[in-house]
Amino acid sequence: MGFGTAVATCFRKYATFQGRARRSEYWFFVLFSFIVGFVLGFFMGVFQGATGGHAPPNPVFGLLPLAYIVATLLPSLAVAVRRLHDTDHSGWWYFIAFVPIVGAILLLVWFCSKGTNGPNRYGTDPTAGGVAAVFT
Repeated sequence: MGFGTAVATCFRKYATFQGRARRSEYWFFVLFSFIVGFVLGFFMGVFQGATGGHAPPNPVFGLLPLAYIVATLLPSLAVAVRRLHDTDHSGWWYFIAFVPIVGAILLLVWFCSKGTNGPNRYGTDPTAGGVAAVFT
């Protein structure tokens, strides 16, 4: 799954918590979010600094990152849950992130792990269709 396809899939499945997500789908969406966050932060710094500190900050540039966070909160959570499903873990395991250090490390390991081969209790293998299509 390519970058554009992964991002489009995450937005198409905006609040879909059922099913499974490939590693590439999850990590490309994380990369997309990082890039957009970086660009928004850069433009906030450029346009806020353009006033030379003499004028009050423009509230529009403060609202852009907030609007982006609100717009991508559900798809980010949904793709993380689908990624956990691919490794045959319940989506509720996402809340282990609240355990300091250990929780984040465990989630990182699961997000980087290869998904379950074949179907599991959360659905069919998302890579099975793509592999068969390559060899036909």
